[in-house]
Formats: sequence, structure tokens, C-alpha cells
Amino acid sequence: MCGRFAMDDTVNQMVTEFVTATGRPPEEWQADWLATPIVRPTDQVPILLKTLEDRDDPSSELVPRAALAQWWLTPPFSPVLRGKYPTFNARSETVTEKPTFRSAIVSQRAVLPAIGYFETQKSGPTPVPHYIAPPEGLLYFAGLYSWWKDPAADPDDPARWHLTTTMLTQQATGALADIHDRMPVILDHDSIDEWVDPRTRGDRLLVDATVAASATLSEQLHAEPQS
Repeated sequence: MCGRFAMDDTVNQMVTEFVTATGRPPEEWQADWLATPIVRPTDQVPILLKTLEDRDDPSSELVPRAALAQWWLTPPFSPVLRGKYPTFNARSETVTEKPTFRSAIVSQRAVLPAIGYFETQKSGPTPVPHYIAPPEGLLYFAGLYSWWKDPAADPDDPARWHLTTTMLTQQATGALADIHDRMPVILDHDSIDEWVDPRTRGDRLLVDATVAASATLSEQLHAEPQS
């Protein structure tokens, strides 16, 4: 389980470049997307996604987007924005089956960029928090997103719509398994476009291939105990 991750100006720059690559200035898509340096469940976090310019035309142009989303995915059928069961992580083993996530995995996939994440080792007499990060560059967490409409809000109120997100997790591998039994599913930079492409169907084959690649990428991560 990943319960906290870290961001900095490098992430902010990457998000801006993702969207402005289409020629659209940041003020056209999100004026206040910057997140706090440490992100915790239910916080707002920048996510990267792509949507069809015309949702009714599968062949229409893909538009890169970045926006703030609640890190706690809420499916459209939920009566409340934050249910009692945690949904900030989605297990890759069951993501195509669980009602909360199985619709989003098909075509509503996102990337959560970060500089690293925190995990606590609890196997010893005293819990030891660790900061886990790549030797250089950013981490790209495979995620999902979902829009939730507040049934109690005025139908004409644009604030009735809430964008929510979750991070996929997998069985920890290598040295990371000594810290915690789970770890985030991570993408390499070249895999971002395919992951967020809504025309690529999110099925068991896609998830399994992404998890296998993530296990290899995780071998490059460095874990530093924190005092």
C-alpha cells in the first residue's frame, strides 16, 4: 500500500510540458493545479490523462490534460464522495473485477507523477519509514480516474462534478519486498501515452504487462531509511 508520495517543482514542470505540448497554455486547462509537496489520501493531486476531443467519435484527436483530482477514487454509483472503504490504492490483481474500479480501468487511466514515495517497514521491533525514489528523474505511477457527480448539488452548478483518482499497486519485488509486501505499479516515460490512451482497452492483458514491466523498473529504485 502506498499512503504518501512526494512532489516538487520538477513534477510541476513535467505536468505543464505534458499539456503545453499541444500548444494550449496552462491557463486554458487548470489555473491552480499545483499540489502540496507531500500528498496523502484524500488530498488533491495532479494527474495526467488524455480524452477524445469528441467523445462520440473514437477516431477524433486525443487531447492531453492535467488536472487536480482527489486521491481517493469515487465511482459514479457511490452515494457519497468518500466512502468508508479506502480507494486510494487499487490492487492490480483484482482491478478488472472490483465494481469500484472495473469501469475506469477500461478507458479512464491516468498517471500520477512524483519524485518518490514513502513506505514503512513493520517487520522489526520498531517501524522504520523509508523514502523510495529512482536514482534520477521522476516516478510515474499507473492510476485510474473517475468523475463523481454530487446528487445533492444544483444541476447547473459546475462544482457538482468531482474528479477522483487511485494508484495501482502490485506485489512488492526484490529489495522492496523487505520493506512492505505491496508497491505502486510504475511506468517508464515511454509507456505513458499508451497507458492514458482511452482507445487502448484496459483489460487483464494490459494490466499484467504493465505490472511485469513495473517489477523490472522497481529494481532501479533506492530506499532510504528515515529518522
